Amino acid sequence: MTETKPARTAISGRIFPQFQWTAEEEAQRIAEDEEFYRRCKAIFDRVKPEFINTCYNWYMVVEPESGDYFVDRDEEVVMVKARNMHPGTVPLFFFKINETGISGSV
Repeated sequence: MTETKPARTAISGRIFPQFQWTAEEEAQRIAEDEEFYRRCKAIFDRVKPEFINTCYNWYMVVEPESGDYFVDRDEEVVMVKARNMHPGTVPLFFFKINETGISGSV
């Protein structure tokens, strides 16, 4: 005997709500993101010379409020270190220790 597969029904509508921001809210969000990046990048640029030769292509996570940074060769481990030290802190910035600070290609 052959079994028939149940027919799949399509889900209509959105699973996640769409957020609509005004132009002012969007501009404020972009400005806050740029300021956050600038603060993190300043910390990264300050400490990068200490690590560029010994930890090249390792990962660094920066928490700009405290100025703390965490370094490890494994990206998951470095994020766990940062989260353990700063639980509940959402804004952390992730860098790769190289000339650009970027992981992957642009």
